Amino acid sequence: MRIAFGNDHAGFDQKAELVEYLKSLGHEVTDYGTDSSDRVDYPDYAFKVGEAVAAGDQDFGILVCGTGIGMSIAANKVRGIRAANVTMPDVAPFARAHNNANVLTLSARYVDVDTNKLIIKKFLETEFEGGRHEGRVNKINALDEERR
Repeated sequence: MRIAFGNDHAGFDQKAELVEYLKSLGHEVTDYGTDSSDRVDYPDYAFKVGEAVAAGDQDFGILVCGTGIGMSIAANKVRGIRAANVTMPDVAPFARAHNNANVLTLSARYVDVDTNKLIIKKFLETEFEGGRHEGRVNKINALDEERR
């Protein structure tokens, strides 16, 4: 899979290890930054990753900031993005199976890197179930189109 990876200053410390982990799983990773722990504005990176996924240049996006919340909010402003902030491994499959999330946001301050690896693994291994969930996702997509 082609994975767009982005982070802000708070996510920088986990970045290298998470990118290497993704590569070890056989994924192609495009790094959208940032490349240091110097303070930056997380929406800039959320938009870059979201736009790459929405355009079809990347299959999925992964964003890391302090809590994952800001990245999720910002990424969800990009038409076609369904970003899910996941902080527990057991929740990750639901983001994909029920919500067809295409961007995963992670917390670097409250979740350790090994747990984030497990979240990533479960997220990427899970397929969208469709069925009863498809109608709900279609409603979200229709609202996204209608309101923009």
